[in-house]
Amino acid sequence: MQDAKDITIIGAGPTGLFAAFYAGMRGASHRLIDNLDQVGGQLTALYPEKYIFDVAGFTKILAKDLVKGMAEQGLQWKAPVHLAQKVIGLRRAQESGKAMFTVVTDKDEYPGRTVLIAGGIGAFTPRKLPLKDADQWIDKGLYDRVLNPQEFAGKRILIVGGGDSAFDWAVNLQGIAKSIVMIHRRDGFRAHQATVDQVQALSAAGKMELRTFWELKGIAGGKRIEQVTIVNNKTKQEQTLAMDCVIPQLGFISSLGAVAEWGLDIEKGDIKVSQTMETNIPGIFAAGDITTYPGKLKLIATGVAEACIAVNHAVHFINPTAKVEPGHSSNMAIFGQKED
Repeated sequence: MQDAKDITIIGAGPTGLFAAFYAGMRGASHRLIDNLDQVGGQLTALYPEKYIFDVAGFTKILAKDLVKGMAEQGLQWKAPVHLAQKVIGLRRAQESGKAMFTVVTDKDEYPGRTVLIAGGIGAFTPRKLPLKDADQWIDKGLYDRVLNPQEFAGKRILIVGGGDSAFDWAVNLQGIAKSIVMIHRRDGFRAHQATVDQVQALSAAGKMELRTFWELKGIAGGKRIEQVTIVNNKTKQEQTLAMDCVIPQLGFISSLGAVAEWGLDIEKGDIKVSQTMETNIPGIFAAGDITTYPGKLKLIATGVAEACIAVNHAVHFINPTAKVEPGHSSNMAIFGQKED
């Protein structure tokens, strides 16, 4: 049996990590649970090599570097982090007259006195290639996410997709990969025009290939990918290319999953919260992109502020004599400072 924590934080993205930091600062025991196998949420899964420009204190910062810093800050209290676990249920009970919430995942059960949902856009998984045997090539040259660009050093790479992630990796793997071919099923793209211009310029300069109206038809090889077959959806022409890696960037499927069945007040896929970040269920709070209220802005800056509000009110919910206002961190003994 897992021990009961003051706050069970669902989601280990920027909002969840800062909630963990704030919980430790307030002396609240806590844990983090996330569906992904690494902390960082969308920053890690979607664009680790992309710059972010609207985080306070940084002119610009790579998403992966922001995650690294937020993880160092948020996990300094040594709270348990349970990764690659899908939330599948919630049990509510009373213990000594106080609410208790047990978050159930596909691997364990986690009791707590409050719950803070910081799940971003919800639990999300990469869209799979529409090939019957696609799964057999996972870990054999098929990558649905790029976590370490150096894995592709000297490799012949096929990128499939026409969104931001596909174009970002076509640019960021330049000088690392031996060759890059990028295919998309049509000639319209969902990426930022500036990145599209970069890729088109690279293609025109012969540094990579960008092919529109081409789709992936098959993957072949032995222990690893050795070649792919692509087809032109207009002319039906097929072509076989020698290839070491395939990176499908077809987007992600996201949903609230089991959280949607908890009886929360949900509006257009987002969880409605009050000004204290509390949901319609006392003791369950939410923060970050997964929330909605009048004037809501879905920004990292907003999410971390909401995490502070949620944690402070969760602490007060657990112990009504505890102050909601934490005071200035520069005066806190927990950081080795002299308390006023």
